[in-house]
Amino acid sequence: MPTVKLRPNESQDALLKRFRKKVVKAGTLSTIRKKRWFVSRTETRRVERKKAIRRMKRRQMNPRRNRR
Repeated sequence: MPTVKLRPNESQDALLKRFRKKVVKAGTLSTIRKKRWFVSRTETRRVERKKAIRRMKRRQMNPRRNRR
């Protein structure tokens, strides 16, 4: 878990803002959200397959936008 220490002359709001940024950067919240409920392997694979299909459809619909 990310930790922050109060700097001299730093407000509580600034401290909280730094803490939130560290939490987001570390990916703590996304990990907690993913592990909130048990999801079987087959369910995970099914969801990933659906996401891949949607990505492919989007790329086919607008190929110019996704070129790099």
